[in-house]
Amino acid sequence: MFKVIQSVLVIGLLLINSLASAQTNQGTGVNENIPAAHIASPEMYQVLLENDQVLVLKMVLKPNQADALHRHQDETVYFEKGGKLRIVTGTGKALEVEVPDGHVMWHSAWSHQVTNIGETDVVAVIVESKGSNQLISQVSVQP
Repeated sequence: MFKVIQSVLVIGLLLINSLASAQTNQGTGVNENIPAAHIASPEMYQVLLENDQVLVLKMVLKPNQADALHRHQDETVYFEKGGKLRIVTGTGKALEVEVPDGHVMWHSAWSHQVTNIGETDVVAVIVESKGSNQLISQVSVQP
């Protein structure tokens, strides 16, 4: 239980640092010169859905595998399979975290590079907002 709490606190600190550095980048938090994750590392990021509202990616990082520096818009991340990761932010801050299976997190736009330093695959589903503020007034789902 202590490791889970510790991981959540470390991820929280990473997010605070990311938010603080994002505010210095032309107010958007995203360096448009850095490619999106699925462009920078297509072998690790699969596009599950893309439309005007969202980009949904599936990330699979094998042990000792690293993706390229990339950016995300505001995102929610669900770690289907967590693991031990080294994350280097776009500002060069490095952090090692142990993410538990089933962990969910949200944060503002940022850039970073991730390395799986554990012994198991890390699998995550990432939902990025494309910034639309349109509200859906009614949704109907048919069986």
